[in-house]
Amino acid sequence: MFRFEHPYFLNLLWAVPALLLLLLGYRWWRRRALGKIAPPASQRRLLPGWSGVRFWIKNSFFVLGLALLALAWANPQRGAKKQTTTEKSADVFIALDISQSMLAEDVAPSRLELAKSFLRKLVRELHGERIGLIFFAGDAFLQMPLSTDYAAADMFVNSASPELITAQGTAIPAAIELAGKSFDAEPGGGRAVILITDGENHDEDAVSAAKTAHEDGIVLFTVGAGTASGGPIPVGAMAGGTEYKRDEQGEIVRTRLNEALLQQLAAAGGGVSYRLGQGDAAISSIRREVNRLQKRERAVRSFAEFDSYFQWLLLPAFLLLAFEAWLVWRGR
Repeated sequence: MFRFEHPYFLNLLWAVPALLLLLLGYRWWRRRALGKIAPPASQRRLLPGWSGVRFWIKNSFFVLGLALLALAWANPQRGAKKQTTTEKSADVFIALDISQSMLAEDVAPSRLELAKSFLRKLVRELHGERIGLIFFAGDAFLQMPLSTDYAAADMFVNSASPELITAQGTAIPAAIELAGKSFDAEPGGGRAVILITDGENHDEDAVSAAKTAHEDGIVLFTVGAGTASGGPIPVGAMAGGTEYKRDEQGEIVRTRLNEALLQQLAAAGGGVSYRLGQGDAAISSIRREVNRLQKRERAVRSFAEFDSYFQWLLLPAFLLLAFEAWLVWRGR
């Protein structure tokens, strides 16, 4: 495998044709200027010692030296050893509730924004594990399959919004079942689902889904978003203020954290229940729990070592530039 470590330095090679054009332009201008002063036979007496051959040799050394310097700075490399490395990791799906109730502001700045901040820190803490993302509201969908691309996970988390799902609600069983289907079929590795939600479930099968997942070897952790006192759900701006969701009687709907349900889910899933307000303490605890999961070895094939060849270009470049500085245009 051949590559340049710093390919942007190759843009300096555009200076080679530019310098050649300048030299040709200079030769044409010089001949034209001298032709106005004296005929070619007299020019040799007017400019004794001028050597056109030396002119081109000297400038060729300069242009070639610059080209070699550009190639040396780009550092050509070749893969010297193709090795196979292995890594041990567990598989973790993080299911994020993006229903409208997550827009409630009973925690600042809102349940969803606080959950996204928590999730980004959690992804960084779980570095080394395979991470997948599931977003859910009235339905659930796979946002990112299991991967070690943590930058992509961070990008997807930033874009999480209730607008991604038209069906509203909190389909916790759908999120758990989708995670179970999205894990690899091969046995042997630890599997976990981290559910971040306010627990406003509109389906009676959530605890049953958690038990079924645990029987299949999946550990379920829950993270509660919101407070027991709750808050209204913003739905838009009206006259410079905020409009809130209302029921059929016109009363403002108040959404509350269903912590009891989340504790039941964690107990049924063999995991632990947390709250977003616990912050870094909850993240550290989840990290410890994931560390207890069985790790599966996976082979990662890569070019681990590269040999650099810049020195083979750097020495000729300096020699050419040194000869160019020593050589003069005039002959004896």
